[in-house]
Amino acid sequence: MRIVVLTGGIGGARFLLGVRAYAREVGAEVTAVVNVGDDLRLHGLRICPDLDSVLYTLGGGADPERGWGRAGETWTIKTELAAYGVEPSWFGLGDKDIATHLVRTTMLDAGYPLHQVVDALATRWQPGVRLLPATDDRLETHAVVSDGGQRAIHFQEWWVRHRAQLPTHRFVFVGAEAAKPAPGVTEAIAGADVVLLAPSNPVVSIAPILAVPGIREAVTDGPAPVVGVSPIIGGAPVRGMADRCLAVVGVECSAAGVGGLYGGRASGGLLDGWLVAEEDAGAMVPDVTVRAVPLRMTDEATTAAMVRAAVELT
Repeated sequence: MRIVVLTGGIGGARFLLGVRAYAREVGAEVTAVVNVGDDLRLHGLRICPDLDSVLYTLGGGADPERGWGRAGETWTIKTELAAYGVEPSWFGLGDKDIATHLVRTTMLDAGYPLHQVVDALATRWQPGVRLLPATDDRLETHAVVSDGGQRAIHFQEWWVRHRAQLPTHRFVFVGAEAAKPAPGVTEAIAGADVVLLAPSNPVVSIAPILAVPGIREAVTDGPAPVVGVSPIIGGAPVRGMADRCLAVVGVECSAAGVGGLYGGRASGGLLDGWLVAEEDAGAMVPDVTVRAVPLRMTDEATTAAMVRAAVELT
């Protein structure tokens, strides 16, 4: 069996722990196509938050309390930058984390494409699944906000600095129209036995992946069934601020709302199946098979059971 997962964010990284555990049980191969819309450059370094969250989580190096960054992190460089008054001060980079960014930036500046850099980093972390960035090309999620006049800011500034509190009109995936899927992405989707949409933020984690020309078409036109897992339980995000992102695009923060945003494949959308929490057992999505199961990723075994339910829904 070949499983492809579209994923991003901390929830997506934790979901992959369950996908990997399930895959080991049944002898499946897993390819994770990871969002790069959160990527940015700071202090001359290329930062890839979602790719790194996946590497650290699957590699056993993620901070279990914060859910992001490295376990046992120190902040000497951040403190020194603050002493110099260097901006941006709202986005901190840990000392261990900076080592990853140095390696990545050095390789990118030497001409290696991002997917090859990910392979090199994975040699250390041994994630146990194949990791592919959605694209090697520039793709950045920006928020168009009203803040003394309408302007666009990087998603990370909107999310981290402003905590999604600014009046926001829309999200823009800068560079998406000219981007190409990273090598192997569409081929993996075309050869999959099932495609899973992780319980990631649908607006800023999954949508940027699908904005790369060719990826949505590979999903909708491919032979594999597509099953999504709801990131909303009982009308609230499991973590993060997906509710504020959904409000920007005019979608109800509910399992049915997100399922409707993705849409049924038979009616021009993405989904064949939609996994929701037991609290949302009454959720309905036109042209989509909906099943309610426990969705809280309390441990790896529970998450693997979620994955099994998703695959069986096909």
